[in-house]
Amino acid sequence: MQPLSKLTDRTYDVVVIGGGIIGAGVARDAALRGLSVALVEKNDFGSGTTAGSTRLIHGGLRYLEMYDFGLVRMDLREREILLRIAPHLVKPLEFLIPFYGASLWFRTKMRVGMALYDLLSYDKSLPNHRMLSAAETLAEEPSLRAEGLQGAAAYYDAQVSMPERLCLENIIDAERHGGVVRSYTEVTGAEQEGGRIRAVRVRCSESGETGELRAKVFVNATGAWFDRVARQTGDAHPPRIRTTKGIHITCERMNLKANVLFSPVDGRLFFVIPLLGQCWIGTTDTDFSEDPGAVRADGEDVEYLLRSVEPFFPRVRELAIYSSNAGVRALVKQEGSASSVSRMHQIAETQPGMISVLGGKITGYRAIAEEAVDAVSKYLQHRQPCRTHQELLPGALAESPSDRAESIRYAVEKEHCWHVADYLLRRRPAAFAADQGRGEAEAVAETMAELLGWGAEERERELGRYRGEADRALLYRGELVRR
Repeated sequence: MQPLSKLTDRTYDVVVIGGGIIGAGVARDAALRGLSVALVEKNDFGSGTTAGSTRLIHGGLRYLEMYDFGLVRMDLREREILLRIAPHLVKPLEFLIPFYGASLWFRTKMRVGMALYDLLSYDKSLPNHRMLSAAETLAEEPSLRAEGLQGAAAYYDAQVSMPERLCLENIIDAERHGGVVRSYTEVTGAEQEGGRIRAVRVRCSESGETGELRAKVFVNATGAWFDRVARQTGDAHPPRIRTTKGIHITCERMNLKANVLFSPVDGRLFFVIPLLGQCWIGTTDTDFSEDPGAVRADGEDVEYLLRSVEPFFPRVRELAIYSSNAGVRALVKQEGSASSVSRMHQIAETQPGMISVLGGKITGYRAIAEEAVDAVSKYLQHRQPCRTHQELLPGALAESPSDRAESIRYAVEKEHCWHVADYLLRRRPAAFAADQGRGEAEAVAETMAELLGWGAEERERELGRYRGEADRALLYRGELVRR
């Protein structure tokens, strides 16, 4: 990791705070438009809400019921763009919505909704929806409960198995186009001149170095951490973000297709999805006011998912659960139940010199970033058009090393990988293996020690850090009470 002083010796056009998917998208877009840009992230890139997402690139079928047609259309357009610019990461995925005890009205409404979904994605490359009989549904998803099954609707969306890599490739492309990026570097305050922000104070958690990043304009893209960062930069406005917790569990594979289901516990929509050879179940949606960095699944969360799945996939209680995953959504502050709050984002100048991204979904990250950089460009009177909808992401143009020792070297030298946990949990999909990568952790630590100059003590500390992060995904086990 280069010295912090290498970042603080100039004034940038724009400094982006937050290295999740939206902040990474902002940095890439700004760099591609020829702006000088720096980005700082307090942890590893993509390690927060991005890593806790449902890993879908979708229009959000349920948002049709909320009359969020603009959001659905934007996300369907962005789904198509991502299938084109990141085909190595974003793949088509067929979904089933099985019907049990569904009234004629419900099934008719579903047909209309499917037709509208197809209509709103008029520029798509994916097939249109299908309506299946009960026999056809069981032929495609044999593990579904046969009793009471009336049929299903089938439609296509897309999946991003590793959103952390999608985030990282935006970071890398920003860097390739002149951007300066740095992880494990936290904003701790701001300096104002003439009534506007001129610099942010930063601290590197690895070295303890401190410094100031100066820019003509700043972007707060910290998602669930937005209000905390806003206070640090001198924003006295009441909270603008509502944060909700979503959890997933990974278990043995029982399904062939992705399934959209409605929980008999509370009627919420949730998913049972194939993911990297496993079964991925989620999500929940409950208000969460604690530090987003401390979020985890508890026994009650996992039991809710099991109770929700069991009526549709009766075998779920027999399967081994490998781990849990948790993240915190950032929603534009609204009243009402967590599930009813719109997922539409807002771009606003929340302080003089600070443009903020409020809310947003992973599917629309590129369009959200484009809107934010449009605002930056207007502020700076910079007139270069957006190119991110046309330019392929780096991984679509080159293959990553397949050999593990070379893969680790590449991650350290090219992908800002500074910790064993960075490599095992976010540079590759070990987090979804039955052991979360524990079987290879020693070998990974040994190679990283050679590359980064760790001594024996630091190597053991790194292994402990990785195990602590991996173990947090298992803490629910001690709290799980079967009902």
